[in-house]
Amino acid sequence: MAHVRTYRSKVKVGNWTEDELLQKDAMQEYLEKKEKGELYVQKIDLLRQNMLQPVNLSVTTDGDVHFGDVVMLVNVGAGNRDRSAVSIDADVNSLMSAPSPSIPVSCGVSAGRTIQPCTRTAFIVTSVDGNPDGSVLHFEQRFALRTLSGFAKGLYLTSDMRSFQKCAKKSHLQEVYLDDSESFLSCWKIVHLDPLERLEHEGLPVPANVEVLIVHCKTNQALAVLGDQVLWTTFGKEYEVTAHTFLDCHKLEEENNHWVLSTSDPAGNGLVLLNRQQ
Repeated sequence: MAHVRTYRSKVKVGNWTEDELLQKDAMQEYLEKKEKGELYVQKIDLLRQNMLQPVNLSVTTDGDVHFGDVVMLVNVGAGNRDRSAVSIDADVNSLMSAPSPSIPVSCGVSAGRTIQPCTRTAFIVTSVDGNPDGSVLHFEQRFALRTLSGFAKGLYLTSDMRSFQKCAKKSHLQEVYLDDSESFLSCWKIVHLDPLERLEHEGLPVPANVEVLIVHCKTNQALAVLGDQVLWTTFGKEYEVTAHTFLDCHKLEEENNHWVLSTSDPAGNGLVLLNRQQ
């Protein structure tokens, strides 16, 4: 009968004083973290609230892309891969709290399947050679893609040649990430989708809401989304984004490399791309 308890539940047995002190310390630590906003649940709410803040994309009246335009990089999808947009992939544990809440100065990107203009998916077409905002972007002209200021910190879409220490997580191809420094690693160019017309279109304005190739200037690799490489982020199941040119048997770039610089509808009816597909 040794297993039968012969005392009431309120009777204190064992090292009860230490247990009470540990409970008080744990509760005090919890209350301090809650007051500072350092709880995991609070960090997730902060990240989602700021990242999913709606953003007004630029409206193009002449049908072209201009420096200073706020656009989304959308891949229309093919086969088993859904339509997706390049998105900021910030880790909850790496959020910066001082001097103001923001993402870290270097973080990854992914392709989210939610096509929603927000802080997470908006990029600013930025000049790297002194062109003023409002001037037209041309084919084969170098430019940079920068996130919004504030919580997104105005980081540049960057890539570099892959190595054993630096490559994509899943595919181990050339990594694409966000960095706070503007350099040759953050320079991209727009290439016409049809190889037979690239020479003719060189120097012409880049049309908005039309499929094109976004090529990294240093490595000459095209921006790509991988439908068979899935990343689980704070925002759900998303695709991996790399810089790699996928060619078919005819030496044509596959749908993984096809991107649309999406803008808003002048009539205020959402995105031009979505309205066309409907």
